[in-house]
Amino acid sequence: MDLSTRLTSYAARAERGIDSLLPPADTLPSRLHEAMRYSIQSGGKRLRPALVLSSAELFDPHGAAGDPLPAAVAAECIHTYSLIHDDLPCMDNDDLRRGRPTCHRAFDEATALLAGDALLTHAFVLLSQNYASKGGLGLALARDLAEAAGSKQLIGGQMLDLLNERSSAVDAAILGEIHARKTAAMIRVCLTMGAMIGGAPQGAIETLGRAGTHLGMAFQTLDDILDVTSDAATLGKTPGKDAKAGKATFVTLYGMEGAWKFARGHSDAAIELFASLPGDTSFLVELTRFLSTRCK
Repeated sequence: MDLSTRLTSYAARAERGIDSLLPPADTLPSRLHEAMRYSIQSGGKRLRPALVLSSAELFDPHGAAGDPLPAAVAAECIHTYSLIHDDLPCMDNDDLRRGRPTCHRAFDEATALLAGDALLTHAFVLLSQNYASKGGLGLALARDLAEAAGSKQLIGGQMLDLLNERSSAVDAAILGEIHARKTAAMIRVCLTMGAMIGGAPQGAIETLGRAGTHLGMAFQTLDDILDVTSDAATLGKTPGKDAKAGKATFVTLYGMEGAWKFARGHSDAAIELFASLPGDTSFLVELTRFLSTRCK
């Protein structure tokens, strides 16, 4: 399959998994479960589930070692929860996400807060329920995902982001720390979780982790570029909000050409690492190249 077909296939698998692995919308209290589904079923690229599924298939093409879909949905639960909370008035205060009103606009602020909490915790329900019979795999997956989503990584990155709004002291080191934690950590863990489920050797898992960090940094840099160059219809969210909030980005730090160079460097590093792995890594290589063109 070509890249587009395979991405569509992974996205479709993720949608089916989300529908079957989340509580039905009419589960009591229905308003909470409606809000959870409203946010997680609002579309999106499903990049993180695709990374889980593709890295598992790289080492276990026929799924004999285990089904990566629950882990893929768990990763999307974490991602969606982070978007709900990022959009809240006390954080980025945004009205648009994935082309629709944000969760707190469609429901209310308290419901959105709880929907995010519920998606965060449901991710670990999925891992504990679906990998309990796989020896220590369920524990290892839960540990790695919790670390990537915790105070030293995803949540810590958001805290650093908030602390450095409108600061004139933000330099490359601080901005790198923010996005290595806030964006790259979750992309990295998606790749490593899939590899763990597929039975990959430790060396390959570590290589995928390094590649994921580079991919995450490239992805965030390209997102910063799009925030300047694109529009709401294309982005599905409010453009220019980083500049309005006084946030430092790779564009404000390096300029447009410098940001492009920074993104290309990380993309090239990710591609080199993916290509060094055994098996058919063409999907991961082509995906990295494709993401690098989405600003053009």
